[in-house]
Amino acid sequence: MEQQAKAPQDIRNVVNFLRSSNAGMRIRVGVLNGKRVDYFKGKGAVKALLSPEYQKLKNVPKVNDEAEANQLLLFIIPYAFFLRVERGAPSGSSSSSPKQLQITQMQTFVPTDYYAWFYEGSQWTTYVGGLAMVAIMLAGVMFPLWPPIMRLGVWYLSIGVLGLIGLFFALAIVRLIFYIITIIVAPPGIWIFPKLFADVGFVESFIPLWEWDVPKKKSKKKRSEKGKEVNGGADSPVPSARIEEVQDSGSSRPASRQARVEEVPDEES
Repeated sequence: MEQQAKAPQDIRNVVNFLRSSNAGMRIRVGVLNGKRVDYFKGKGAVKALLSPEYQKLKNVPKVNDEAEANQLLLFIIPYAFFLRVERGAPSGSSSSSPKQLQITQMQTFVPTDYYAWFYEGSQWTTYVGGLAMVAIMLAGVMFPLWPPIMRLGVWYLSIGVLGLIGLFFALAIVRLIFYIITIIVAPPGIWIFPKLFADVGFVESFIPLWEWDVPKKKSKKKRSEKGKEVNGGADSPVPSARIEEVQDSGSSRPASRQARVEEVPDEES
């Protein structure tokens, strides 16, 4: 856009910061004119400008309070890096579908409103990644032209990787067989490398070496709290009911018995 090209460098630095992950803004996805765009809430941008990460930047306007942050964001709007939009109904049948967005005619900054991005940020990482992908593809295509020592090194490397993968599968099978044997011979069974498939680091996956397969017990405290929630609290009195039989009187019908229910509080023992 022409407006974005006219933006001063300090304003461009602010926009690059807001568009980066360092700002910590929550980015949503909406649909504007049939295309998906990113948008954010105004108060998220204000919070980002007041964050310590923004204060560390150089060659950017200083922001000391929310009023200055609102003024700076209002000053950025004419450069069309982001524009104020209205959020409508979901674009699909599901409630989780991206919301419909529409640009408003009155362009101002309100922290409670939403703003759609029309700037993708710095693209140097995309360019570097594209060049690296092209280089890898060309290197793979030109593999027959590689020097013999390089091709031999790649062969050894591939054999090593395949060996590690095979060792991992063999270890998983051996630990399963060992567990089945120990669960019969010495219940409840023993796991070798119990954290092998846990969501931990590489080294932590092999610590400890073995462990009994003992199920974790719930603490008494949690069970007592759960019991209180079910019973509505241990200290709250629970009313009880008693049935009393009374005789009918003053009626021409045969004598009968009726039941009456009364609620009385529990007597303290």
